Amino acid sequence: MIRLKMRADFLRLSGGRKAAMPGLLLQMSPTPSEAALPDHPPAIRVGFTASRKVGNAVRRNRAKRRLREVARAVLPRLAEPQHDYVLVGRGETVERPFGLLLGDLEAALKRVHGKAERGARR
Repeated sequence: MIRLKMRADFLRLSGGRKAAMPGLLLQMSPTPSEAALPDHPPAIRVGFTASRKVGNAVRRNRAKRRLREVARAVLPRLAEPQHDYVLVGRGETVERPFGLLLGDLEAALKRVHGKAERGARR
């Protein structure tokens, strides 16, 4: 996984597909062709952010650390190459049990890639 660090990447992803879950917000967009590296295999690029709504600097940093660990566990299995992802911390990210955060990211990935199971409509 490659880390997104430039503000322009975060702004581009804010206009992409989104999935809000109790523990996090996931934003996804295909990697632009100018960012793809020709000498390297297709990669997954990911960024992390938490606004002041999450809390003070200690809470924001803890939220981002937890999101990094969740991403490290889930993205290699479920993320699609040549896509960029941003995980946004929410107020509940710090207190939410780690197992539920893992489930939140898995469900959000399925939703943004259109693989979510839909209930029967009447």
